[in-house]
Order: sequence, then C-alpha cells, then structure tokens
Amino acid sequence: MELALFRTRWGTAGSLADFASEARSAGFDGIESPVPMSSPEQRELGRVRDDTGMPWIAEIITGGGYVPKRDLDLQAHIADLREGLRTCAPFDPLRVNCIGGLDAWSNAEVLRFFEAGMETAASLGLELCFETHRSRCLFHPWRCEPILDDLPELRLTADLSHWCVVAERLMDTEMPTIERIAPHVRHIHARVGYDQGPQVPHPAAPEYARALASHQRCWEVFWRAQQAGGTGQTTMTPEFGPDGYLHQLPFTQAPVADLWDVNRWMAEEERRHFQQWRSRPVVPPAAQPPQPGGPHQPAVGSETRA
Repeated sequence: MELALFRTRWGTAGSLADFASEARSAGFDGIESPVPMSSPEQRELGRVRDDTGMPWIAEIITGGGYVPKRDLDLQAHIADLREGLRTCAPFDPLRVNCIGGLDAWSNAEVLRFFEAGMETAASLGLELCFETHRSRCLFHPWRCEPILDDLPELRLTADLSHWCVVAERLMDTEMPTIERIAPHVRHIHARVGYDQGPQVPHPAAPEYARALASHQRCWEVFWRAQQAGGTGQTTMTPEFGPDGYLHQLPFTQAPVADLWDVNRWMAEEERRHFQQWRSRPVVPPAAQPPQPGGPHQPAVGSETRA
C-alpha cells in the first residue's frame, strides 16, 4: 500500500493554478478543495486538472457554511449535498469529502441524510466520505458507532482532532472505538488536536509530542484496516488551518506559526511515519507489548502492519 498526500486549499490565497503548482513543488501528490459552484471557478478547476493531471479530492459543505445554520432543515442539507455531488462529478474527483448534517438531528434524520447522499453518489459513480466533524452528524465517537451498525456501507473521512475537543481527551484512550470505525475510513485529515482544542500550535513542538503520537497510533489502525481490505493507496491531507484554529498572540493577533510551513512539515512527518510503519515486522496482536501510559509519553504506539 502506498501513501498519497493531498494539499488542502483551506487557508490559502491566490489562484488554484498557483496553489496546485506549489503543492506539486512541495511533493504533494494531489489537491483537496471545495467543489466550485460558479462557472469561472469550474473552468479554472478544469484547466488545473488538465494541465497538472493531479488527482483531486472534492469537498462539499452542507447547511450554509462550516458551522451549519440552525434554520436550515434536513431537506436543505440533502439539496446542498446532491447539488455538490452533481457539480463535481464531471471533474472526476478521486473521492468526495462531505462536512455535512447537523449534530442536533434525531437518529432518523441523520440516517436519512446519509442514505440520500450515498444513493446520489452511487448513481454518479462517486466515492463519498463523511467527515468526523464538530457540529455535524458524526461529531463524537459514540454517535458514530451505532450509525455504522445501521449503515455498514458508510465511508468516513477521519479527522480525529474534532473528537479530541468534544470528548476532551486524546483518541488513543478510545482504541476499541478507533478499531470499530477503521474499516470504514477511506481518507484521513492529518491535523493534530489536543484535549482542549482542534489544532496544536505546531505538531513538531516537543510539548505536543504526546498529542502527535496519539493521532499517529490511530492513523496506523486505519492504515492496517485499509491494507487488510486490499487498498492499494491510502490518502491523507495535512489540514492545519486558520479561522480560529491557528493560535495567535494576544493583542497583536500575530500567528504563532506559518500554515504552509506547518502543513509541509506534517506531510514530511507522515511520509516518514508511513514508511516506518510499512517496514515494521508483523507481530500477532497477542504478542504486542503494552502501550505506554501517561500524558507526556511521546512514543508512537505499537500497532503493527498487517
């Protein structure tokens, strides 16, 4: 299995062509960006796809923005999702990531939303993944598990940084849940959260080594499940971003880090991490050593490649 790294459009400026060119120069394999809804944006995406040949992961947001509007009902979210799917289909995305639905919905509404999206995506020949995202249907891990029982074909984009905030703890403390969702994970957003926030100031900082190691332990579980399922290529998008995620200094609001530098560092770290994971000998689960404990232990856990 190979790792393909995608650059996020979130937090960037300038043309899509320049964005894609920078991504290629930095060694990224593809790009991830919102579905273009205007004709000029669609033409630009078409040119970039033709000129670069880079694979594209499409992003669809339902309900009026990254934080959904509370006055929009289930049918409005379904309409947003269907419109996004139909719009992106001609551009042949590698897969589609949806930040969709609402955390306040009933179980029946959540299931109807997912079913409508899956039905439309299947009719268009698209692979649709739903992101584990705050304020959305999959906003915490214990809501996710029963949904997967009801919809075993549901595919996920795993962004565990959101669950860290909602649960107020790192997700390697919930490994049975991580193992449960792993067969459904098709794409990973590699942002490192911590127990009080969705984004550490910089993942290379030693004071956040435990948070980085926690996420990497979970990502290894996803890789193992994908490889066991015959996946030839796993995809990951380093997704550190702005909009309150990037820490700022008081009064001056100066950012504490450069997002492009952070996302490039994250990409390089995961290239290294993935190669390290691939090179490990296969160890039967019963023979694995106990996991290190304590909040300050930086070591990546001992999940092994299957």
